[in-house]
Amino acid sequence: MQKVLLLGAASQISKYLIPDLLEQTDVALTLFARHATTRLATYQANPRVTLVDGDWNDESQLQTAIRGHDLVYLATGHFKTANENVVSAMHATGVTRLVVAGGLGIYDEVVGKFGQWNASMMGDYTQFKEAAAVIDQSQLDYTFMRMSWLYDDQTHLDYELIPKGMPFKDAQVTRQAVAQLVTDIVKNPELAKGENVGVGEPNTEFDRPSFY
Repeated sequence: MQKVLLLGAASQISKYLIPDLLEQTDVALTLFARHATTRLATYQANPRVTLVDGDWNDESQLQTAIRGHDLVYLATGHFKTANENVVSAMHATGVTRLVVAGGLGIYDEVVGKFGQWNASMMGDYTQFKEAAAVIDQSQLDYTFMRMSWLYDDQTHLDYELIPKGMPFKDAQVTRQAVAQLVTDIVKNPELAKGENVGVGEPNTEFDRPSFY
């Protein structure tokens, strides 16, 4: 049975990802988060789920959690030190497949009026660029997801992948669609393997997200 670890398992995307993985796959899930045993107690009795209280700023905890897993999902790639800890722990344990949820704009790839609006909202990208570089240089089998502006809508599960170096025009994407993408990667680990990809909702080339 494939073993999947969610780091930051109480995140907003994980809220949709956990049931997707339980319903669409037969993987064994480890849910790692601060106070996971209380925040994710609804999964306590599920025989396919292990809850781990932990802090991804503690590399020893990360090594213990990561060891023996086939794939690791990191709920946010915005923090350089956390990324360094995860990469180091994965190298130490021999686990290579990593999926990271990150943000758009780190390569100045967002174009047009949407790009101008996005830049005005995001401000200085320096820390996000530095954090993403840790993953890009990790020599792991990673997928770094540069997600567009997120919203919730269970009826919008479509996503498209925008290769690194291509202009990013999609102004939004649902958390449910991102959860489906991660689930699709778990089902097919070769999907977007070794790639840094934009993730957007088709037909949303707006000047700004529709919910702003």
